[in-house]
Amino acid sequence: MANTESLFAPSSQPLDIAVLVLPRASILEVASVLDPLRSANRHLGREGFRWRVISPDGAAVPLTCGIELPARGGLAAAEGADVLIVVAGYAQAEVVTRGLLAGLRRAAGRFRAIGGVDAGPWVLARAGLLDGHRATVHWEDLEDFAAAFPTVEVVPDRFVLSRNRFTAGGAVPAADLMLHLIGTRCGAGVAGRVADSFLYDARADGTRPQRPGLLPGARDPRLSAALTLMSQHLEDPLPLAAVARAQRIGARRLEQLFRDGLGQGPGAAYLELRLQAARRMMADTRHPIQEIALRCGFADRSSFSRAFRRRFGASPRQARGGRPG
Repeated sequence: MANTESLFAPSSQPLDIAVLVLPRASILEVASVLDPLRSANRHLGREGFRWRVISPDGAAVPLTCGIELPARGGLAAAEGADVLIVVAGYAQAEVVTRGLLAGLRRAAGRFRAIGGVDAGPWVLARAGLLDGHRATVHWEDLEDFAAAFPTVEVVPDRFVLSRNRFTAGGAVPAADLMLHLIGTRCGAGVAGRVADSFLYDARADGTRPQRPGLLPGARDPRLSAALTLMSQHLEDPLPLAAVARAQRIGARRLEQLFRDGLGQGPGAAYLELRLQAARRMMADTRHPIQEIALRCGFADRSSFSRAFRRRFGASPRQARGGRPG
């Protein structure tokens, strides 16, 4: 099979793309893949890209926003496409069947390249289609993804090209990826006009980190940098003095930065980061509550449960609908 260099290279030939959208994907993920292609055709004045939306069962796909996305058919409807892109969001473990994974394995050789967006890399990896490749996934899943698939080289980039595979960590990185595809095939000028159409700040460098700063618009960049540092040390929380030293300021100045920017002190903000991370894990994974507590910097389950209840008004077990964990 050809590698992605044959796709990401100058060409006047139309590129035919099948987009497999899974239930509970977001409309923004789908739009980030399709709308840049539509806009590129408009600016080219010709059909540089063709696409079709397919679904696991051929039926309309329910998206997270409550609407249903029409599909042309099931996986068989991808026949003849150059590229297959799997777009997945929440609960991919529940909506992906063994039959779909087997179908993806059988169909893989028909495409010049296969890609995944957001949770799409999970689907590809479960089908064994990322073994021996570099890949990325949404930043919330990086650690779990790397643990689940040790034969995949996992990196925190926005998007990754790896021979005949490509992956993007979310909706906006998917737009970065599509602009890169448009630029390499049709020229930087076309990609720039597409970005301008959406008032998009196009910096389509896949190696940029997915999270350049938690508060990119903050008046003082040290606040954003401090929050980012905290988010990188949830399991073993840093002393606030260490956070202040990293910004080359004193503890009192750090306190003032947080009070001015967030209306709360750095200790409360750090706890909020840890609890929000825990709530995401509670909702999106099946990790035991004890493991979630440790991974979010709590010494034991009881201290985690008390902090969780104070913040969210329910115990961790109640937040999971009473499921044991």
